[in-house]
Formats: sequence, structure tokens, C-alpha cells
Amino acid sequence: MTKQHKNYINGAFIDPTGTMIPVDNPATGAVLSEIPDTPVEQVDAAVEAAKGSQRAWEALPAIERAGYLRAIAAKIRENVPEIAKTIVEEQGKVMGLAEVEVGFTADYMDYMAEWARRIEGEIITSDRPGENIFLFRQAIGVIGGILPWNFPFFLIARKLAPALVTGNTIVIKPSKETPNNAAAFMDLAAQVGLPDGVVNMIYGHGSTTGNALCDNPDVGMLSFTGSVDTGVRIMEAAAKNITKVNLELGGKAPAIVCADGDLELAAKAITASRVINSGQVCNCAERVYVERAVADEFMALLSKHMSASTFGNPLEDQSVDYGPMINKAGLDNVAGLVERAKAAGAEVVTGGEIADLGAGNYYQPTVLAGVAQDSEIMQTEVFGPVLPVNVVDDLEQAIVRSNDSDFGLTSSIYTRDIGAAMKACREIKFGETYINRENFEAMQGYHAGVRKSGIGGADGKHGLYENTQTHVVYLQS
Repeated sequence: MTKQHKNYINGAFIDPTGTMIPVDNPATGAVLSEIPDTPVEQVDAAVEAAKGSQRAWEALPAIERAGYLRAIAAKIRENVPEIAKTIVEEQGKVMGLAEVEVGFTADYMDYMAEWARRIEGEIITSDRPGENIFLFRQAIGVIGGILPWNFPFFLIARKLAPALVTGNTIVIKPSKETPNNAAAFMDLAAQVGLPDGVVNMIYGHGSTTGNALCDNPDVGMLSFTGSVDTGVRIMEAAAKNITKVNLELGGKAPAIVCADGDLELAAKAITASRVINSGQVCNCAERVYVERAVADEFMALLSKHMSASTFGNPLEDQSVDYGPMINKAGLDNVAGLVERAKAAGAEVVTGGEIADLGAGNYYQPTVLAGVAQDSEIMQTEVFGPVLPVNVVDDLEQAIVRSNDSDFGLTSSIYTRDIGAAMKACREIKFGETYINRENFEAMQGYHAGVRKSGIGGADGKHGLYENTQTHVVYLQS
């Protein structure tokens, strides 16, 4: 019998009711499990449980709240192989990357726990004699965490850990594509003695369960990672209750290759940033701008590394560089973008087709040359193993074209010239810039975008404080 996952509400696993949603293995199409499409009544019950437990949770010393995060991290480390296999089965990433994700999740829980003794307010100078002005950072209340499918296990920690250590409670809705790892997380979290209602997990479609969570007036902040279209709908829903939103949305990361750069390094790093997780990463390289003087040499290197990238079912062959795309809709979207780019005059240097491996959603590693700046594939997020390349005359032109985008999450530049690197830092209007390295953020940084890439951010001190609200007190003595 197919395993059916249960919602976790107010410290108890609730038997599923109503419509069930199948969860597929994207490499084979086999059904792995089923989840409930949680009705509004259960969503409201989860929020009510979180609200009911929040005051007592916030009253605990932060160091005690942090202890629960550390306990969950320890449980995760005891179960890395099982959790990683679950992620590979339902999401399609390679085993090595899944193991990194699980380990990074445990590290992230510990990192956020370390902030328990570092949450700070301010003392502000008053204009009045005998008065003190204090700024306190306090919990928002109930956080609604809505997760994507591409790094599903880590994103639980990214939403949960800073929320809990700052005194909030949380209701989490995993992606319907990848709920099995979330169920594994909840099984472990339920073992550490968390007070009832502090963490709640509900499953379902975004259009039903997600909407009910967004519509609930007792949710103080909605934290979402995913597509721009869904982010817009969440903002619209949040507007009715003036609910705070924290959104990490799409990306269209430019990679600038300067004539003085290490071309071999650039080709390897850009390839790694493109094929990781089958190209299904918001911050990986999405388009390349290479200076004309080295364009031919660089294109030969990039084509070599991209065409050498291997793919297949990661549970059958752990040597592959990437696995299947998450579903057929994602595969068809990538294929359509490439076909329209070819029709518009782009040259396929390597790849350019759906890969026929029998079952599974696979696309060949693809490099496109001669891609116009205003073309769809240069402006739209591909979210697959495809790299469009545009040749530029100089760094100035590369920066102008990089900034010509609706998105603004990550970017990169390859150069040996510190002046060029610093010019890029000043003038590229993106939330992150990587210099002479692949695109992958650190937990102590601040992962945030501009324009349609989102509002607010995550990680580090600034990400922690996204989960707080200020309270200013005027004390006249």
C-alpha cells in the first residue's frame, strides 16, 4: 500500500482526509507516496495551534529555544543516508548533492541556534533630559513557511530555524512535489520534545492549502521561496490582512567573462553553476556575457565542459552530474524556450534536445551562441541545464546588459583585474556577486534579491532579523 503522510498539528500526527495527491519519482514516474490536500479547516487549526503556543514559546529564554534546534540538528546527522535517499527519489538530485543538503541543513540549524545570545536591540539617545529610548527586537508571532521543491530539506531549516530562535512559531507547507523529506524532518523534530503547536506541518496544493495559509489573518509573516507568479499571488493574498511577506523568487544570473579572466576556471565554474540540480537553482548561472577578444576560446572550453556533463537516474548511477528535471511541465518549458531560441537564430553549440532515456524528464546539457540580448531565453528564467551566451565588446557593455533584467538575485564575474572586480561590485544591481567562483551562498551571508527576485532575504544576521519586529520604548525617569 502506498504510504500516506499525515499533517502534524499541535503536537500530533493527524490522519489524512479528503483528496490525496500522489508523489512521483521524476526519474521513473513511479508513485512514492500520497499527501492530503489539506482543507481550510485543518489549515486554520494549524495556525490556531501555532498562535496558541507562541506566547509561551517566546517567553522561554532564547538559549532554551536554541536547544531544540540543536537537538533536531543532532537527529538529522544520525539519519543522513536515509534522508538523502528520500530526497534523491522524490526530487531527482544526485546523491552527493543530497547528502550535502542534509548536512548543510543540520549545520544551518546549529548556526541559527548560535544567535540565541546575539539577538540585540538598541539604546537610542533622547532629546529629553532623564529619558531613555530602547529599541527591542521581538517575535512577529506565527510564521507561514511555504517551500519549493529544488532544495526542499534545507529550505525547511531556512524558514524554521530563524523563526523559532527569535520566538516565533511556524506552520510549514512543503511543495507537493517533494513532501517525503519534509515528513522525515517532522518525524525527527517530533522526537525532541518541542512544545505542542510550536511547529506544524501541512500538505497540499498551493491553490488550496497554500491559499488558506495566506488568507489566515493570524499569520504574521509569509515566507516563500519559489516562482515570481506564485510570489505575486502570495502578495495579493497578504495584502488583505497587511501581512508581512519575505519572498525569494526567480533569478536570471549573469556570468561575465572578461578577456583577462582565467577562462578554464570560468568555463568549469559556470558549467558547475548551470548543471547543479539539473539547472533548477534560483542562484545558478543563467546567461553568459563574454568579451569578444576571448569569445571563441571561451566558447570552446564551455562547450567541452557542458557536453561532458553526464545525466541519468541518480539512484542507479551515482557517477552522473545531474538527474531528471522535477516534472514533465518543467522539461517542456525548457524545451520550448530552446526551440523558440533556435527559431530566432540562436546557434546550438552543444545539446539542444530532450534526452530519451526511456522514463524520466531529462534535457541535454546545452550551450547556445549568438543569442540576442532582447531574446526570450536571455530574459526569462530557464531553470534547466541550458546556457545562452552573448558576446560583448567590454565590461561596461556586459554590466549594462546584465542589469537589463526583471530579476536581480545573483551574478558573477571572472577577471584577474581587481579594478574590474570592484567596478562590477559597484555597478551590478544584484543581491549577490561571486568573483572567480561558482554561485553558492554561505549561511552567514545574506541571500536577497532586488526587482522581481524578491523582498527581504535569508541567512546571517540580516536574515535572522527578518523574523522580528521592533518595539521602541520611551522611559522617562
